[in-house]
Amino acid sequence: MTRPAPRDPYAVLAAALLVTAAVLVGHRIQHAHHTLRVNWPPLLATWHPHAGPGTPAALLVAAAVAIHGPALAARLPWRALLAAVWGTSTAWVLSLALVDGWQRGVAGRLTTPHEYLRAVDRFPDVPAALHDFAHHILIGSPDNWPAHVAGHPPAATLTFVLLDRLGLRGGGWAGTWCVVVGATAGVAVLVALRALAGERLARRAAPFLVLAPAAVWMGTSADAYFAAVAAWAVALLALAVTGRPAAWAAGSGLLFGLACYLSYGLTLLAFLGAAVLLLRRRRVRERPAPLVWLLAGLAVVPTAFTLAGFDWWEAYRLLVTRYHQGAGGVRPYGYWVWANLACTVLITGFATAAGLRRTGAVLLLRPDAGGRRHRPAGEAATAVLVTAALLALLVADLSGMSKAETERIWLPFALWLLPACAFLTRPRAWLAAQAALALLLNHLLLTGW
Repeated sequence: MTRPAPRDPYAVLAAALLVTAAVLVGHRIQHAHHTLRVNWPPLLATWHPHAGPGTPAALLVAAAVAIHGPALAARLPWRALLAAVWGTSTAWVLSLALVDGWQRGVAGRLTTPHEYLRAVDRFPDVPAALHDFAHHILIGSPDNWPAHVAGHPPAATLTFVLLDRLGLRGGGWAGTWCVVVGATAGVAVLVALRALAGERLARRAAPFLVLAPAAVWMGTSADAYFAAVAAWAVALLALAVTGRPAAWAAGSGLLFGLACYLSYGLTLLAFLGAAVLLLRRRRVRERPAPLVWLLAGLAVVPTAFTLAGFDWWEAYRLLVTRYHQGAGGVRPYGYWVWANLACTVLITGFATAAGLRRTGAVLLLRPDAGGRRHRPAGEAATAVLVTAALLALLVADLSGMSKAETERIWLPFALWLLPACAFLTRPRAWLAAQAALALLLNHLLLTGW
């Protein structure tokens, strides 16, 4: 990684062409048929150039990370680096959200008619509500749930019910929860990378995990919180199979189980979990205790919800029906099956497109910029994790259950594509490009999330 790879611009160009095609074709389809159900395809957004109270802070954070991020990531003590990533990520996400102002950018996001807070008052008796949950999923059912409540297992809504019971009521507290907890996702990815791929690559990836364009949506939806739970599930498993106490795997299993009851799509975390076990398969064979602890922890949340009367499989079956009752039944698969990937480019940035090209070179053992064919184990491990996340996205894409809005839905997997940027040279230039994309998206579009 000493010289820039001449093929990186081709990857960036291909990604830019994909986004351009998705925009142009999407606008034509929407104008002619109105079937995409988004105002600025491929994103759920509206063209609305604007600035706001968060603009100065966003510019300051972007400049600071792009200029000083790589050097600080290389020399800070590890724990200080993790704290810096969390703090700076929070500042970046919050400043971008505040471009739209406090009410629209943070406090009002989870209070709209389709969001979770609209159903909090319907959980005075939690066991009874769980037992009756599936009866309100379909649009034609009496008192059917708001779209996001119906579209997710009940742990998502119960999170905000719990915040309400603790006295942290309203959209301000709910939005802050999503921002602050969601910002830990990058920390979790770094913990996993260090355990599986080594500290050098984790440090190189750190600034890219902070300055990701995904931050535009991390501060405006509950999916940021889901992404953090998913990331810590993978991170704890990585720690458990690399010499830490095996009991860490129980925590991992608990979070994997919780993730599946936050979002049905997070069952695809199995790809990342399998990648971690694959990378340490010899250690797991010699010391299977982490796997036992993992399975024990994994059983806790499903067992608790099942005993409370919630049938995950029945609810998912009803959700598929509701999905096709709404916009999902109108949006054309033929467009979204590739336009979703353009959304992924926009949330991970063009630097990640170049990083994915290099990831492919690592997996195929092609010579890198320095002429090496045999890559260090850390580079191979990073490539495996990134590939596992990419496979999860592709499966979600082909399923037809992710037509549009993937700029938020796929956040838990898209964050694991960002470590591919650790393979890049000239990090400051790439970071500047990432920040520019995020700032343009946030200031030119009024996003729906």
